Amino acid sequence: MAEAPVSGRKIGVLLVNHGSRSASWRNSLLELEKSVRPALMKNPAVKGLSTAFMEYTEPSIATRMKEFDAGGFTHVVIVPLFLTVSSHTFDDIPTIIGRKVDSHSLEMMKLEKIERYSPKAAVEIAPNLDFAGVLKKNVLRRLRNLSTNPADEGLVLIAYGDATYEKQWAALLAGVADHVKEETGINAYAHGWCGHVAHYDPAKTTEAIARVLESKKKALVVPVLVAHDEMFQVKIIGDGIAKIPDSRSRVSYRPDAILPDRNIEDWVVRIAGKLVSKIETAQEAGTAGE
Repeated sequence: MAEAPVSGRKIGVLLVNHGSRSASWRNSLLELEKSVRPALMKNPAVKGLSTAFMEYTEPSIATRMKEFDAGGFTHVVIVPLFLTVSSHTFDDIPTIIGRKVDSHSLEMMKLEKIERYSPKAAVEIAPNLDFAGVLKKNVLRRLRNLSTNPADEGLVLIAYGDATYEKQWAALLAGVADHVKEETGINAYAHGWCGHVAHYDPAKTTEAIARVLESKKKALVVPVLVAHDEMFQVKIIGDGIAKIPDSRSRVSYRPDAILPDRNIEDWVVRIAGKLVSKIETAQEAGTAGE
């Protein structure tokens, strides 16, 4: 990692994601880092960039924060690659870096063997992806690859979900569906969960599709998942679709994911740059006041 500048300020950027046992999932997030690296590192204030997985695999958040500390970084901008508010972003990540003491998160960390580490570097945490509205553009683009006759079609969004923030997740998906309706005229919509809130049950996908097929001839199923994980896109959602009678003619589906997406790459660069500028401005103001 680069040497500290003369000013003593050294800023790093850490892209944080959920993590997965799936190599294809992890590789998608590592590819995102590669894609944004040239633009982020053009910023003279950014001296380091890396990716951390919150659980299941290394490099963990603690591992990366230790590396930043060892490299003499004074500030780290964390960009969480999560769709919207969840227990992970509101409780788990702040608890992992020592900003918060949440009993549920601490228990989860113990069970999952997630290390907690309080960095020496000051940390800024960026908003989630829903802040920028990139999800609306993403789902619309992928849906158009499935759609052939909007008048006969309905939209089904399948997301991971979060038990604590189910209303917020439902509102996020409803906003995406409204955007799709405005752009395509597809006016039937249902959503379902495929994560632990739904006990990883394919039947929840089947139920959501069935609701749309009550009024439409075909359901267009779009997975609202950050990256491709065989367990979710293929096993859970795929098995849920297979339970629909005549699914081959009544359901259109691609086991794709939100990534890769140029708009998300641009968002990461913009939001990281904004927080880096915030750090620089605050430090300059503090120096001027001395």
